[in-house]
Order: sequence, then C-alpha cells, then structure tokens
Amino acid sequence: MAETYVETFNNGTGGWYIWLDNFKGATQLEMNGHAVVSRAPWDIDYNHCHPGGGYMHLLFCLELVGPLGEMMREAGGGCNRFIEGGYSTNLTEGQLSVRIKGELEKRGSELCLIIQGSQGPHSAAWALSGQPIRVTPDWTWQTITLTADERQWTFMGSRHDRAEHYCHIDLKTVLADPYNIILMLLPVNVVPMGPLDGDMHKLRPEYDYPVWHSKLPDGYVMIDEVKIEYPCI
Repeated sequence: MAETYVETFNNGTGGWYIWLDNFKGATQLEMNGHAVVSRAPWDIDYNHCHPGGGYMHLLFCLELVGPLGEMMREAGGGCNRFIEGGYSTNLTEGQLSVRIKGELEKRGSELCLIIQGSQGPHSAAWALSGQPIRVTPDWTWQTITLTADERQWTFMGSRHDRAEHYCHIDLKTVLADPYNIILMLLPVNVVPMGPLDGDMHKLRPEYDYPVWHSKLPDGYVMIDEVKIEYPCI
C-alpha cells in the first residue's frame, strides 16, 4: 500500500485554499480550531458554463504540483504539505475521505470532487458527479473512489470563449496526473436579476449583471481531516 496523504489542519491550512474568481484569484480559508471553513456567499465560477457542464462554487482547493507562485503559497497558508510530502499525483482508483459537517442549503446543487489535468497548453476538468459528498450538521466521514469509470463523471467542457484552453482530455490521463483537486458545488442555478442585453452565458454573472442570491446555495461547510489513500501497487 502506498503512503497515505493525511491533512488534519493542526498547523494551518496546509495548502488548501478557496478560489474566488478570475479577477480576485485565491485566498486563505477561514480556520475554526483545527478545521477549515468555507462560507457563503461564494463567488460564481463561470469558466465551464453552457455549453459546458455548468456554473460552480469552488469551496476547497488543493494544488498537487509545484512550484507554486507567491499568490498560491500565501493562499495555502505558506506551505503545501501535499507537494512538500512528495505524494503521488496518480489518483487512479484512489480513495478520498473527508471528515465533514456543515449547514448547507444546496438549492439543486451537490458537493462533488473535481479534478483538473493538462496536456501542453490545454486543460480539462472532470467532476465526480456520480459520488456526491453528504454534508450534515454532525461530523461524518465521507469517502469517494476516484474510479476510471467515465459513467461516474461529468466532463466539464468550457464556456464559449475558453474553448482554446479547456479542451477534452481523456479521464484516465487526467486521473493519472491531475494538477489540482477541488470540492465544489455543482450545478449552481444562476438567475439574472432583471433583463439582460445579450446571452447570459456569454456574459459574466456578478460582473456584467446581478443575480438572485436567493437562488444560489447558502450556508457553510467545515472539514477537519482529509485523507487520500492510494490503491495497492
């Protein structure tokens, strides 16, 4: 059995961060004791909106590959224990477990894992939509398996103007060497507040038009331990 990655957040966020948006970038997660907290209102990620897989909220993110730039180091609390520990990025058939709790108004979304990988200048994102993670008011362990079965996953594609960057890369290729993992809410129901001058999916919610926050997920989610267990080799 390969070595298991374990993050208990006993010494800060350990590289985990929250991604805000393409303008504000990444920032540090809130800490509550030995737990990281992601709290609404969350920014809307529109990189994979129609004709891609949909709008998302990105709650917990971890870079798996270095070196990291200054912004990512600061957002992760000054260190990234996954990269520094030299853990394998081959997550194929691995298991990710989180000890998690919260109060979450999902409003049609689910908390899922997303992985991103690259080939040359191109990236691809896959969401493990077939294995959503339950969030309850009490602490529970939730475990998902990063299977290579594409029926468990949703290829996220790209919005109209990011197709040159976000391209289709085979799931097995991405699983074998992703550059980050994200726990996100998907799909997020973006409803414009008032009439629009143009196609909402070609505009940017919250920047080009206001949205009804009452339609978006609300609440908070806490995690106090994360494990990645690799399959037997």
